[in-house]
Amino acid sequence: MRRLRSSESIRSLVRETRLHPGQFILPLFVCPGEGVKREISSMPSNYQMSIDEMVKECAEVKSLGIGGIILFGLPESKDEKATGAYDDNGIVQRAIRAIRKEVPGLLIMTDVCNCEYTSHGHCGFIKDGDVDNDTTLEWLAKSALSHAKAGADIVAPSDMMDGRVAAIRQALDANGYERIPILSYAAKFASVFYGPFREAADSAPQFGDRRSYQMDPANAREAMREIELDLEEGADMIMVKPAMPYLDLICQARQRFDVPIAAYQVSGEYSMIMAAVRNGWLDHDRAMMESLTSITRAGAGMILTYFAKPAARFLA
Repeated sequence: MRRLRSSESIRSLVRETRLHPGQFILPLFVCPGEGVKREISSMPSNYQMSIDEMVKECAEVKSLGIGGIILFGLPESKDEKATGAYDDNGIVQRAIRAIRKEVPGLLIMTDVCNCEYTSHGHCGFIKDGDVDNDTTLEWLAKSALSHAKAGADIVAPSDMMDGRVAAIRQALDANGYERIPILSYAAKFASVFYGPFREAADSAPQFGDRRSYQMDPANAREAMREIELDLEEGADMIMVKPAMPYLDLICQARQRFDVPIAAYQVSGEYSMIMAAVRNGWLDHDRAMMESLTSITRAGAGMILTYFAKPAARFLA
């Protein structure tokens, strides 16, 4: 076995898993204002950006050969009905139009959810202290449609409401957007690793938690059922989120489903590595590349990752 490990050239020749920038999707956080580029304290080298700064960021993303971006919005105001999520002049919708105009050809994916837009921080309409699934489906369908109208290439529902893929597919098809694919956050777990994201997107719930609609981290068979249901409803691609704590489920999904599979290397995964790097406990490039390789090796063809830019530079 040692003969095929004896030099970098031989190791490269027989390497089984290879990364390339085109498989990365960079999450970006767009906020109101002009000239705003505010670093997220728990996520070094990631920023809340106004639309003008976002356009500059997207130009760099395209120049690095990165596969695309996924947009998250921080609205100017919030309310109980998440109206900013499906406002045709909302923050994400304006950002899509600006990026489409200034950076043509860049793939734009949008997160379809309500938690950034509700005053209470939950993913839908609150009834009797919990999210009302069916009312929330109407909001999600309107949001996805507004993103498609603005020019999004792919819509990605992340709310984990039952039936949301079917509702979005119906709304898109009925309005002439049959060609817009849906990337479903099909197996999204109620994970502690989302912590830094909630600072980035200002989306922490004001009461309770999301365990009544996001998945129990202990359940693998349920994850496969969730994926199967979303595909039956019309999802074109599926996602497992988070990535590294659920590599086994990425692998299971790859073995069972012949569709493109994404994985989200979430904020907590990124921040843990960066904290160790800043303390001198880990080498940045090696930790970054090993983590991304493990996700790809498990079976993910696309990775949503905050390492997209440094990883693309490393691979250049």
